[in-house]
Amino acid sequence: MNTKSSQPRRISRREFLSTAAAAVAFPTIIPASALGGAGRPAPSERITMGIVGWGMQGPSNTRAFLNEKDCQVVAACDVHKGRLQAAVDTINRHYGNKDCKAYTDFREMFARKDIDAVMLAVPDTWHGVMSVEAARQGKDIYGEKPLARTLAEQQAIVRAVRQHQRIWQTGSWQRSERHFRYACEIVRNGLIGKIRRVEVGLPAGHTDFARTLEAFQRKMAAIPGAPRNPAEVVEGTEAWKAAVSDPPPELDWDMWLGPSQMEPYIEVRVHMNWRWNYNVGGGQLLDWIGHHCDIAHWGLGDDDRIGPLEIEGVGEFPPAKAIWNTCTRYRLVAKYPGDIEVVIAGGHPDIRSGTKWIGTDGWVWVDRGNQFDSSNPEWNDRRSLPEDVRKVKLYESPGHFRNFLDCVKSRKPTITPVEVAHRSAIPGHLGLIALLVGRKIRWDGNREQILGDSEASRLMRRPLREPWKL
Repeated sequence: MNTKSSQPRRISRREFLSTAAAAVAFPTIIPASALGGAGRPAPSERITMGIVGWGMQGPSNTRAFLNEKDCQVVAACDVHKGRLQAAVDTINRHYGNKDCKAYTDFREMFARKDIDAVMLAVPDTWHGVMSVEAARQGKDIYGEKPLARTLAEQQAIVRAVRQHQRIWQTGSWQRSERHFRYACEIVRNGLIGKIRRVEVGLPAGHTDFARTLEAFQRKMAAIPGAPRNPAEVVEGTEAWKAAVSDPPPELDWDMWLGPSQMEPYIEVRVHMNWRWNYNVGGGQLLDWIGHHCDIAHWGLGDDDRIGPLEIEGVGEFPPAKAIWNTCTRYRLVAKYPGDIEVVIAGGHPDIRSGTKWIGTDGWVWVDRGNQFDSSNPEWNDRRSLPEDVRKVKLYESPGHFRNFLDCVKSRKPTITPVEVAHRSAIPGHLGLIALLVGRKIRWDGNREQILGDSEASRLMRRPLREPWKL
């Protein structure tokens, strides 16, 4: 599908004669699906897509797009050869052909003029560089949360998407779930009165992925007194040296690290565990801020406002040079316009997982698993507001992936466009900076600057390893 023009391409007489001659010389039986039969749109009406990343989120995202009849996944990219082959095999098996092309360098894929959109499911460190390049190459983008590893990288993505007029959908899929929308509509319609406080409950600690962790612990068992937790293994110790190994031959380690600083290969730092290393990810705080804080903002109507005015907090960290070094327990308190207090916490039992708005006339709480609770039993018994009460009506998504494809065609904003993704993650980034410097951060949302704190301001960005640039 060519999103740049609605007019069909005119072919020349020479092209027509050449095509006709080829058809006479090599008669073929064309499957109905290629012509738009079997319930599928014709190829000219399909959105062609390339996918990047076949780790934790990439496979499920890709399968969702494969199930949409007007989307054709034509290319896959990963820097791990085994995972790349698994991606290509999955895609080809779905279509019953061998048309999916494999790439180890996303730039080659993005340069293809016949690809309309890309799905990015890669470590946070890659979000900035990859998204900016995709926008520059004229691709619409489905990108995972948080928007990027740093505030500066997020700002670069917003600029690029706007400049090149791209459609962006963030993987903050909770906005496409009915019970989250219902909770936000209760708040937005003023049914709990003036909002005084919002509680955002996120996960805490590090998630142990069994296979890689078991291999790590077997290595540690051979070293007397060595800790079994990667968050306790510090650079320079015998345990650290035992954890370091050569990258597997099927993994391009230099490309996997990309814009991050070069570091030795340690198995429990890659694939799904990259989240627990600040060189590449942002811990549970940044991994989840784009979900529950996104819903908090949707309920507040903060999508078009400036976000937090200030934020401070406390957190618990492993040693800075440990294998897993991201914050394991944290509590942040932000002040929003309208004298609203927003608490973001992980590992604190008094802050329930999910999002809770507390107003002068009641409260509403919502979480995954279709979980919903409120101060009004009548709200709990239904999952939509009566039309005479529902004055503020929020975007009703037909499904997160379907919404993206529809917007690629219509060129209208998605339910989680790039600006929303940016604002939803800002409290997480500012909160992490406040934890690292150990003091309150004041934020100018109009200029997107930290006020009066040069040390904190420097943490809005991180140096990118050559040759990567934004």
